[in-house]
Amino acid sequence: MTPTRIDWVAEHCRLLRSISAEFKDTLPFRGLTIGTGIHLEAKTVALLLTLRDGGARLVSTGNLNTTQPEAVAALRAEGVTVIGDPTKDREEHGRYLDEVIAGRPDLILDNGGDLFAKYLDAPYDGLRGGTEETTSGRMRLEPLRDRLRLPILVINDSPIKQFAENEHAVGQSSLESYLRFTNRVTNGEQVTVFGYGACGRGVAASFRGACARVTVVDTDPVARLRAHLDGFAAPPREEAIASADVIITVTGARDVLTAADLPLLRDGVILANAGHFPAEIDVEGIAGSPGVAGLREYADDLMTLELTDGRRIHVISRGHMFNLAGPRPLGNSIESMDLGFALQARCLEAVANGSVDAGSCVVPVPGRIDAAIATSYLDRKYPAPPGA
Repeated sequence: MTPTRIDWVAEHCRLLRSISAEFKDTLPFRGLTIGTGIHLEAKTVALLLTLRDGGARLVSTGNLNTTQPEAVAALRAEGVTVIGDPTKDREEHGRYLDEVIAGRPDLILDNGGDLFAKYLDAPYDGLRGGTEETTSGRMRLEPLRDRLRLPILVINDSPIKQFAENEHAVGQSSLESYLRFTNRVTNGEQVTVFGYGACGRGVAASFRGACARVTVVDTDPVARLRAHLDGFAAPPREEAIASADVIITVTGARDVLTAADLPLLRDGVILANAGHFPAEIDVEGIAGSPGVAGLREYADDLMTLELTDGRRIHVISRGHMFNLAGPRPLGNSIESMDLGFALQARCLEAVANGSVDAGSCVVPVPGRIDAAIATSYLDRKYPAPPGA
């Protein structure tokens, strides 16, 4: 049988391979069920099989519009229970999440806070805690701490995740995905990036590296100042929208662009979202605006809105996370996800063995885990010379 991309990814997830070998001996999850709601793609397969090798029973589902059939098939072939198939329907996705929680998992690996929110709708005894992958999920779960009262470690708040995946890999994958989706030039184009957190910094830097003229918008004046001092234009929001050939949102917030912004948008502008939830660009509200006369959808997850005044607005992947959607979705680099997923495995291990308690409810990864993962990665990059 010809090796697949999933095999290629597994070969290059060196940290997970090492952890998997260790987990086969230590079995930190023996007798435990882990419920997961995370993008199901090639790199996630490596993570979930690592947890399986640690003795876990897995009940898994994906996220909206990012589930890859090849990943689902590979996991099911390995005996992992995968709920549902690829979907863009929020209600259908909600039913998949309900089914994961119905399995009463002992640990939750969440991505966006969906599973923990479902748990609070129908609490049960035995949940030990778990992990949350994203800033969007952390923002959602922080106000719920008093109700959760469980150890929940936020992977995205690890400095490793911030610089390795968010700043470097999200920028790289967003640029790659933009080129793959549109086959359009970046040289000389005016690109406006909404959000100047770690992900936004990476997106802005990557498009500048591709010879685009980049403008940054952020509601935080300190972040906006940082963008200015980093050499990006940082004008008022309306000016940044009106001058843009491309707008990319990566804020973790809702309704960053709405129908109210239609009068500002330039003819031919391309809208894309790299944030976790497909709510940063209100595509449904924009498409349903009285100012929209028609809509064309293309085979490769591209859409054009035709306005009554003759302008055209192009939208990538209907506002879903475009660096992990559409044709041949690759997502972030293998090495960056290997680092992030190694953090996931070690954090779930810490919750399972009780080395973190309810006082660690929606908090960053413990520093000792960050240090161990960084050391493991560097030891593989800089091995000791023979005989040393």
